[in-house]
Amino acid sequence: MARDHKPTRNRSRHRSRLIAISVAALTLSGTALAEIPAAAASKPKGHDVSSHQKNVNWQSSKSKGAKFVYVKATESHTYRNPYFGQQYNGARNAGLVRGAYHFAVPNKSSGTTQAAYFVRNGGAWRSDGWTLPPALDIEYNPYSKHKCYGLSKAKMVNWIQSFSNEVKRLTGRRPVIYTTTHWWNNCTGASRAFASSHALWIARYNSSTAGSMPAGWQFWTFWQYDNGGSLPGDQNLFNGSMTQLRKFARGY
Repeated sequence: MARDHKPTRNRSRHRSRLIAISVAALTLSGTALAEIPAAAASKPKGHDVSSHQKNVNWQSSKSKGAKFVYVKATESHTYRNPYFGQQYNGARNAGLVRGAYHFAVPNKSSGTTQAAYFVRNGGAWRSDGWTLPPALDIEYNPYSKHKCYGLSKAKMVNWIQSFSNEVKRLTGRRPVIYTTTHWWNNCTGASRAFASSHALWIARYNSSTAGSMPAGWQFWTFWQYDNGGSLPGDQNLFNGSMTQLRKFARGY
C-alpha cells in the first residue's frame, strides 16, 4: 500500500498492504501482474489510492470498470492524506463503493491512539451500502531494518487488538486487515486471534491465485493482485458478487 516519507512528516508512497473479513480476505508479495487473474476475472474490480495519485479522475476509473476503492486517510497519529477529500468524496459521487484505510506505524504510538486519529480523519463508517468498513494496513516497516517495528509477536498482536477495539468502539465495525501472509505469520507469530471477526485483504502479486492465507483465515475478502494497471494505484478484487459487496458495505 502507500506509506509516506517519515512518519513525523508523512506523505505517501506505494509498496504492500493488509486487510480482512466477511465475503473474503488478503495476502501480499511479488511484483506485478499485467491482467486480472483468469480465475477471478468475474469478480468486482477495484483499486486503492493515496496522495501519490493526487486528484483522481473518478469517471475515468468507473468507465474502466472500477466498482470500489479504498482511499488512504491517515498514517501513524500525525499524517492525513491531503487529497483525501477529493478522492473519498469523488469516488462516491462517481458511484463507487469506497472506504478508508490507515497505514499503521506501531512503534510510534499505541493502537488506540492511531485508531482514534484515523476515525477522526476519514475512517468513520455508516451502513449506507456505499461505505466499506475501515481498513488497517499493516506490513513490513518501510522506515527501518526493524521490519516488525521492534515489537515482540505478543506486543504486535496486542497493538492490532487495541486498534481494532477502538475502531469497533467508535464506528461499530471491526476493521478489515490488509497484510501479507509472510508478514502476518512472521510478526504476529501466526496469530489466529483475528480471522473469525476480521475480513482479510491480502496482497499477492505475480500469481494466478491469492495463495496461502495468513494463519486462521480460510479465504480472502479483497485481493490486491498488482501494484499498477488500468486503474490508478493498486489493483484489487472483491471475493463475491456486486450484491455481496454492497451487503458487506452495509455490515450484513
